Amino acid sequence: MRKLFFIVLLAAFASLLSGCHKPTPKQEETFFEWVDSYNRHIELAKAPQRIVSISPAITEVMYLVGAQSKLVGISDFCTYPAQTKEITKIGGMHNINFEALLALHPDVVLIGSMISQKDVDAIEKMGIPVVCIVEEKSLEGMAEMMQVIGNITQCEEKAASEADKWMREIEDIRDENAKDTTTKKKVYYVVGFGEAGDFTAPKDSHINEIIELAGCTNVGKSLSSWNISREFLFQAEPDIILIRKEDKDAFCSQYPYTLLTAVKEGRVYPIESGWIDIISPRNMKAVEMIRKIKQ
Repeated sequence: MRKLFFIVLLAAFASLLSGCHKPTPKQEETFFEWVDSYNRHIELAKAPQRIVSISPAITEVMYLVGAQSKLVGISDFCTYPAQTKEITKIGGMHNINFEALLALHPDVVLIGSMISQKDVDAIEKMGIPVVCIVEEKSLEGMAEMMQVIGNITQCEEKAASEADKWMREIEDIRDENAKDTTTKKKVYYVVGFGEAGDFTAPKDSHINEIIELAGCTNVGKSLSSWNISREFLFQAEPDIILIRKEDKDAFCSQYPYTLLTAVKEGRVYPIESGWIDIISPRNMKAVEMIRKIKQ
């Protein structure tokens, strides 16, 4: 009997020792996990409360989904909405002030497509996570950007609502376009002009999609690069010319653009660059503007 008791006691002791040598690991919860636009596996252990955005589009979306209170720093190019003037600037896309960035003690830095790998590495060496959310070439990509930013900032409900609104608006406009049987107007967007050459939006660009969504034809739709020859431009003879408002006067008074029919007839329209140059929620303003002009 004593022998049996000793065996049972020994087994219990062995089990206790085994439990001490093999503790059950504590499972750490991850707040946010995602494969970002640079195909990097990103994990944020906790919800970031201090965010730096180096992308105008991301900054704009953060305001849209109600996450602006978490912005502690932005790039010099983040100028919309007007309230961004109150936020600390940390330099441009290619000249980040790393000292100013570090002084803000951000929990995460959100970047777009214009930040170099070298700068990403430099930020991460400072112990700051970097999440790349590239401004997609397709307008539909804006809906995904809204939702990702909503997840990071804990504004999921507002982000989902805005993303759904964005997609429905695109679908409604396309439905209206399908019913339009009139000849499509040819639109030329002046990205660059003058001695350095002429540039416009090619087929593989969000600007091309903006013009097409407005029910028009992009003059550069057959181009694979942003360069356009003068010969090509004059042969295309655009019905409508769009140009950044600050460039209109110079373009309309410069030879040989003065020979374009659209220039002669006053069909050159100034547009806010923030509506069209980057993918942002304001792209719909560009679509609405073009749709009014073409009528």
